Amino acid sequence: MSKPNSIRIDDVEYVRADANPTGNVVIAVLDRGFVYVGRIEHLDNGIVLRNAKNIRVWGTTKGLGELVNGPLKDTKLDPVGTVHVPTRAIIHIIEVVESAWKGI
Repeated sequence: MSKPNSIRIDDVEYVRADANPTGNVVIAVLDRGFVYVGRIEHLDNGIVLRNAKNIRVWGTTKGLGELVNGPLKDTKLDPVGTVHVPTRAIIHIIEVVESAWKGI
């Protein structure tokens, strides 16, 4: 019998720690200055970022686009888990080189 990757209790989804992540890795720029990197899932009313990390300090000299090829030595990342984002909060989504973002 196969094990489920997630369960839902009281409208909260819990994902197994050893579950294989799905979805493309992206950088999501959101309103109010929030920037996250994570595996994206598109929903009717927004997105969910799984295995997400908040990009607290970019560590770049030429803007956020430098992080497409992975974090730099001065980039500061804070793990946040799963982030639910309503459509109205999305400024833009940047596709990244997935292999350069280990652990996402």
